[in-house]
Amino acid sequence: MEKINYISIQREKIPNQPILKRFPFPFKGNSYRYSNNSEPLHSKNVLEITPEYFEEIDLKRHLLDTEKERTYQSFTHSLEAQWEILEIIMNEMIMEHPQYFSLTKDGSSWTFCNRLLGEVQSFTFGDLSSLPYEPLDFIGRHVQEDLIYLAQRDGELYMDAGQLCFPANWSIAFDLGMKFLEIHSPVPKAFTGSGLAEKVRSFILRMEAGKPWTRFNWSITVEPILDTAPETFDEWGSKKENVTVDNAGHLVCLRVEDQRLFRLPRSNGILFGIHTHLITLDELCENQKWMNQFYNVLMDLPDDLAEYKGFISYKDKIVKYLEKKIEKSSSV
Repeated sequence: MEKINYISIQREKIPNQPILKRFPFPFKGNSYRYSNNSEPLHSKNVLEITPEYFEEIDLKRHLLDTEKERTYQSFTHSLEAQWEILEIIMNEMIMEHPQYFSLTKDGSSWTFCNRLLGEVQSFTFGDLSSLPYEPLDFIGRHVQEDLIYLAQRDGELYMDAGQLCFPANWSIAFDLGMKFLEIHSPVPKAFTGSGLAEKVRSFILRMEAGKPWTRFNWSITVEPILDTAPETFDEWGSKKENVTVDNAGHLVCLRVEDQRLFRLPRSNGILFGIHTHLITLDELCENQKWMNQFYNVLMDLPDDLAEYKGFISYKDKIVKYLEKKIEKSSSV
């Protein structure tokens, strides 16, 4: 396989924006329960480029190079869909971000340029030997999103390939080849036992090409750690014990996944893109409305959901921290 060519060009910079202006706050009210909260994705874009791009791409590539087995998995029969995903994402890159990316095509001979990273790759579309990695893995090394491919066969959804570097405590190595409902079997009965899981599955099966959907999924993590894989739980799980009321503001983060679903027109499978965002409680509380909503959500949240999302052991510390912040803001 050909190596990536590094080029001597001026790297482009990404404009910085305050996190409160771009963070995808996931709550619309003061309560949260499992639901199919998907909405039409009006932009129809897979990608979002944020100021964390360089940091997250470096981390992604490090994980892929050092722990490939748990960050990238695929079946050979997914390659045709992988090429389709690569084409869709590259076309979006040059249409939406021409200042950062370019793509020239001469029949099946393509040259992709990433000006943010100063890299150029020439390859033959459809020829695996012309890329340094499988197509899904290659394009995933240029975007912040984790990329999952769900194949649709015989009325079922199967996880056939995925680049998953920033998981919220689930494993692409474990889930590869599973059906949709098997993947979600560890989720509380509020999702699986109520029939909601089957409704979500049916919803995805009915998705149409050109009509993508988006939803927010949230959890809480200690320290701004994107890679919370079950295989590395011993590295990040013990950090929960360090949370106190006094340090929760800078130690605890609200983690939100912007999950986007696309029907692939040629392969008829589903591209599942996951862009993970983190914000510390101190930063979140700068928005008083968000602070109050988050407090109300936590107060109303059933224990089984807090346990599934992994913060039941320090939920009381977060609540007390928020109570102090709310009391302080109301006295100003």
